[in-house]
Amino acid sequence: MGTDMEPRGSWQAINAAARDAWDFLRRLSGDDAYDRYLAHMRAAHPHGATLSRRDFELDRQQRKWSRLSRCC
Repeated sequence: MGTDMEPRGSWQAINAAARDAWDFLRRLSGDDAYDRYLAHMRAAHPHGATLSRRDFELDRQQRKWSRLSRCC
């Protein structure tokens, strides 16, 4: 009467695996770069100023595209 066929732990394992996969994809795509930047700044430079998300992304794009050294 109303018992589940699967134990509750298996859903927790599936949720944990999905969360880990999502975190991996965010890291792989660079989507979590700002979050990692903030964590680094809090740990390594607690009294330093941090960039806003917009300034961080602009700086990141500038660094990325300034390394191109070919024509066309």
